[in-house]
Amino acid sequence: MQPWYWQIFLQDNGSGQTYLRWLLSAWAWTLSVALLALLLALASGILVGILRTTPSRALVTVGNVWTELFRNVPLLVQIFVWYHVVPSVFPSLRAVPGFLLVVTALGFFTSARVAEQVKAGIQAIPTGQRYAGLAMGLTLVQTYRYVLLPTAIRIVIPPLTSEAMNIIKNSSVAFAVGISELTMFAIQAQEETARGIEIYLAVTGLYFISAFAINRMALVLENRISVAHRRGASL
Repeated sequence: MQPWYWQIFLQDNGSGQTYLRWLLSAWAWTLSVALLALLLALASGILVGILRTTPSRALVTVGNVWTELFRNVPLLVQIFVWYHVVPSVFPSLRAVPGFLLVVTALGFFTSARVAEQVKAGIQAIPTGQRYAGLAMGLTLVQTYRYVLLPTAIRIVIPPLTSEAMNIIKNSSVAFAVGISELTMFAIQAQEETARGIEIYLAVTGLYFISAFAINRMALVLENRISVAHRRGASL
């Protein structure tokens, strides 16, 4: 077994930058894909989750179709569809950077899971709160905005934290369409240097740091919301 050689990251990779700089650039791409996909997943997932709890059968059907479609197709297949098929069907999308197409695929894939959690959170609220909001003269939209969603979000923060951590890991499939994120860096750098142990340990560490940071930030957010909720209740 060869001794570890961490100085490999200070060597030039042949393109005018060190492997360390390449690694940090790949980390930035991973975080960018994950963050944008998470924002898209939250926006679309919360909306779909709400639709699935409305009294309208048509809206419930739309929400169910969305959830089942994006939940039951493998993520890698969805990325290939968005990257290769969708621009062929809609030529105007050929000008869209592949990075954004990957973000869309990952965001919609995750939105199906977010929708399930939001639906469960809303359904966990006693139905009397919905009727109370309507009885006070609030519209259905206002009832969701001011009564149901604030409570539901507190309920689903822990599972949403898991989804945020998963989206970091799922972003690794972006290497399949040429996005220079951490997994692609690991594959290419290992082939060039034959230093798989150092390369993959470094990449693993960055994935861990990213997911752990999300976990800690979500915990702080959960505690703050819980404290604010208790203060509001005491008043």
